[in-house]
Amino acid sequence: MTTTIYAVGDVHGQRTMLTDILGRIAQDRTEHGHNDAPLVFVGDLVDRGPDSRGVIDDLIAGIDAGENWIVLKGNHDRLFHWFLEDPERKDHCLRADYSWLHPNMGGLETLQSYGIRKTARTSPADLWHATREQVPAAHRRFLANLTNSHRIGNYFFAHAGIRPGVPLNQQSEDDLVWIRTDFHVDRSHHEAVIVHGHTPVKQVTHYGNRINIDTGAAFGRNLSAIVMNGNQVFTLEPDGRKPLKLLRP
Repeated sequence: MTTTIYAVGDVHGQRTMLTDILGRIAQDRTEHGHNDAPLVFVGDLVDRGPDSRGVIDDLIAGIDAGENWIVLKGNHDRLFHWFLEDPERKDHCLRADYSWLHPNMGGLETLQSYGIRKTARTSPADLWHATREQVPAAHRRFLANLTNSHRIGNYFFAHAGIRPGVPLNQQSEDDLVWIRTDFHVDRSHHEAVIVHGHTPVKQVTHYGNRINIDTGAAFGRNLSAIVMNGNQVFTLEPDGRKPLKLLRP
């Protein structure tokens, strides 16, 4: 029997977009009878958008209600989790002059969704203590328990991609949540088709050996979802499934 799988791109705190996408998936499940099909979120749940707290609330609620959801860790999720655990911890994959609280990273928007505002007078210690007080323990556990990757049949899901030439079961977390160029330029087969986000594209793109489903919700563009049914891949548009064509070089 052919396995059906759904996947959602980088949410980045866009709770309203997430609600819309989940509605499309629910409609597709009803129309095609895939009520038990797994749904994979490829990470970057938080930052930049207006309601990261609401996004995590909704994901926890769905999982608690028994939804067959697999939620992966993105680099932004890791940065948030690490800040909660130790505000001095640096991510060596991030630019040396950046931190999670840099205005370009979106961490400040995430804190605002929890009612925390950083001002010129807010000390780093006070900010961290406020964050520990305002972020629910359930959210901290959720972030701590996110998985780095997931494989279903001929599809392998990771936030950023994989290190070419390394077996899928030996990939490092750094690569799974941060890799870009080395993965993007490689055209070889990777044991499975890699479904990922992390690097925004104008539209969901199938490169043959990988499918990028991050369409820029972080910057107010679209949040995308796809459905895979064997080798067939469709995007889920407001009016239903649309076949996703293979990009020809």
